[in-house]
Amino acid sequence: MVPGTEAFHDEVRAAFADVAGRLGLDGPGEGERDRHLAVATYTGSGVRYQVVLGLWDGDVEIHACRDTGLTECKVGIGKLAVAAGVAGGRVSFGARSLRQLRKSLAEQVRCLELVHPLVSGEPGPAVELMRAAGAREWRRPAVR
Repeated sequence: MVPGTEAFHDEVRAAFADVAGRLGLDGPGEGERDRHLAVATYTGSGVRYQVVLGLWDGDVEIHACRDTGLTECKVGIGKLAVAAGVAGGRVSFGARSLRQLRKSLAEQVRCLELVHPLVSGEPGPAVELMRAAGAREWRRPAVR
């Protein structure tokens, strides 16, 4: 059985406890809750990390997101770590139990630590790396 939203947020806070301070990330901001997803967000240095739990699918993934003025760029942390050459293998995404959730969060937070210096700061090189990792990119609506 997939851990509930409350357990998810507790585990995210525990997984990010040391890392958030070291990397200067603020959070967690809790996203909208619905019956399909639970979301926690950490932000800092021009990058936003969304930790997303699929409540029905039983998976968890951290997404790195960058706004570039005209677009929003978003990619999974595992793909980003492989593209950056800091992770060679498969990253765990399972979250069907509390044990799986903890393991997956620990692996993905470790990847986040390794790629953060590459995706924070100046958007140009960060977005190019994200694109190389297969990022999805959306045009942002014009502000009136």
